[in-house]
Amino acid sequence: MPTFDYEAISTNGRARRGSISASSRADATRQLLQRGETATSLITAGGGTATHAPHSNTKSPAKRNPGRPTMRTTEVAALMRELATALEAGLPLMQALRTIRKQASGRSAPVVLDHFIDRVEAGESLHKAATSYGAPFDDLIGGMLRAADASGESSIVLHQLADLLERSIELRREILGAVFYPLMVAVLILSSAIILVTVLIPRLMEPLKAAGMKQLPLPTEILLNLADFITAWWPLCIVGIVGSVLFWKFWIVSPDNRLRWDTWKLKVPVLGKLLRDVAVARFTRTMGTLASAGLPLLDCLNITRDTLVNKAMMRAIDDVHAQVTEGKPLADPLERSGLFPPLLVQVVNLGERSGQLEKMLGHAATAFDRQVNVSIKIFTKAFPPILIIIMASLGAFVLAAILLPLLELQNIAG
Repeated sequence: MPTFDYEAISTNGRARRGSISASSRADATRQLLQRGETATSLITAGGGTATHAPHSNTKSPAKRNPGRPTMRTTEVAALMRELATALEAGLPLMQALRTIRKQASGRSAPVVLDHFIDRVEAGESLHKAATSYGAPFDDLIGGMLRAADASGESSIVLHQLADLLERSIELRREILGAVFYPLMVAVLILSSAIILVTVLIPRLMEPLKAAGMKQLPLPTEILLNLADFITAWWPLCIVGIVGSVLFWKFWIVSPDNRLRWDTWKLKVPVLGKLLRDVAVARFTRTMGTLASAGLPLLDCLNITRDTLVNKAMMRAIDDVHAQVTEGKPLADPLERSGLFPPLLVQVVNLGERSGQLEKMLGHAATAFDRQVNVSIKIFTKAFPPILIIIMASLGAFVLAAILLPLLELQNIAG
């Protein structure tokens, strides 16, 4: 049975070092958790690859190297699946890469595989080769490949990575499908409003002005003044729109402003619940996958942090990471953040106590995926009626602007 040299943090915050015999890195991490110790480093005794928790919680996305084509997430998932299948069939890593390279098509995959082959031939590990390439191999993919290199179960870990990427793709498609129809309706509402205000309303009001009506009803006055302003100052309107977009891009770049915006989004009815459920499902699935691959808990938190997208939840994970580093259980800071559901806190608590955190997270991830599907259905059912109410209100206002002067004109004539 392999022996691992470890560094860990106990529940009282003290650093521990020692050796532990385990069947795999995941088993070693599990045994340490059962003893109330959080692993920060695991090294195969007598040599091997170390897995250390990064000292900083600040991550940067994978940068794209000039001249190198990137890959879509679907292509990366397919590549990881093919490599996992080749390794599962018993091929050595280099032979597996060369076999996949012969069958590779498109513009990106051959370049990526050539890079992998050159670096692995030079003695680098697969995760270092991926990290040196840049985008699309971000912290999540790099961490999983590092776990694959270190665990001795590369095919299993790569299959898990492919599953994770494919689930991310499915989730993105579900959300895009959910908001496509409401966005189309919103565009139609905006287009109709512009046509009504700038073209139809002024023409309909001309006969009323010619009839000698001096005082128009308030809704009619508002629409006519708006139409006159847009007609006379349309270049200024365009400049204002462009300026607003540029100001927004400049404003949202600030970390503090982005944190305010993401915090506000979580508080929006229906939308906030959807965003939170998506983030929690992604967090749980990624944490479970990384933990089952044998990565220490602090590494899992650092890698998972950047998959959340929402800055408010990323800040919460930073706080969780800091408190776990001090020796506190993972469940306590998750609960105190107030951003994670009680079910996840309970699952993490049970997983830490039983030493089966990765299994418990895997079961919870399936439940949260179902919750995401429910939230998407609620969002798609709630958003269109809201748009219909907006459209009806706009139509009622325009109708009032047209009918009220006609009724007054009829009273004058009568």
